[in-house]
Amino acid sequence: MVLALDDQFIWDSWYLRDGDVWHGYFLQAPRDLGDPDLRHWNVSIGHATSVDLVNWTHLGRTFGPAEGQAWDNYTTWTGCVVRGDDARWHLYYTGTNRAEHGLYQRIGHAVSDDLHHWSRVGDGLALDMDGPNARHYEATHQVGVWSDRAMRDPWVIRDPQGPGWLMFFTARAAGIAEPNAGGCIGLATSPDGVAWTLQPPVFIGEFGQLEVPKVFDVDGRWFCLFSTAAEHFSAERAAMTRPVTGSHYLIGDGPRGPWRLAPGFLDGALPPNRYAASLLDTDQGLMLMGFADRPDGETFVGHIMDPVRVDVTPDGLLVRVDAQTAADSVS
Repeated sequence: MVLALDDQFIWDSWYLRDGDVWHGYFLQAPRDLGDPDLRHWNVSIGHATSVDLVNWTHLGRTFGPAEGQAWDNYTTWTGCVVRGDDARWHLYYTGTNRAEHGLYQRIGHAVSDDLHHWSRVGDGLALDMDGPNARHYEATHQVGVWSDRAMRDPWVIRDPQGPGWLMFFTARAAGIAEPNAGGCIGLATSPDGVAWTLQPPVFIGEFGQLEVPKVFDVDGRWFCLFSTAAEHFSAERAAMTRPVTGSHYLIGDGPRGPWRLAPGFLDGALPPNRYAASLLDTDQGLMLMGFADRPDGETFVGHIMDPVRVDVTPDGLLVRVDAQTAADSVS
């Protein structure tokens, strides 16, 4: 294992490279909670650094829920960190509040000069299900259909097709009869990374949720990595292939799509092995990193696993080179 803490569960993580140093951010919660499912409601964001993605220095808590009557006073969940036009570091994250029992997710924004100490931009709220394009989404909690009002896991990139920024996130589309066919990847746009406008989803269907989407290109080929679980396959998708849990991906003509589902999972298993994975662009190629879920089918592990090499095939598909540790070749 790469990054493990004796006293903390670790799960969703995201990464950036600043010079020779990798910064890893991850959700963490005390192991003495006992029940690992309670981790979601007792969460903070941790921070660690590494020069090789193998040996990590844990820097402790870097961000967490706000105090008082804030919109994000219950949880701060998965996000991303990018360098903005102002040369500062920008954290986009998922937040919920206690008054809504954590059932409504929104996207927040904080800034830092040192990648560890963060200040919310205003009250921190960056994006909600507002505006004319909210009609494309399940903008209110569909009680009895899904467990929450999904709007989480922001992934922000510069718009390669013009000025400004693109934000992708996990959500659910409106008007889909089958709950497990209603998952979507949402989109918002911004001229400056601060003021965001909700746009229609860029992909809908196949699964009940497409979690932690990460959009990137490799030599002009566009991919969207996401995670999903066997129990969230649509009936049609489950009839076509054996449901597994893990990392799947979309292939696109550009960051706005159109997107199509890849023919096979990149990294899926039952019982669930690795989840909420990232693909990191290292000097030795793409490396897949995610947290250890329940590989024995029963016990939640909760640490970040060793990086595994991924290649792009000549026909434009992602493939794991092998299932062995690629740590010795990472830089």
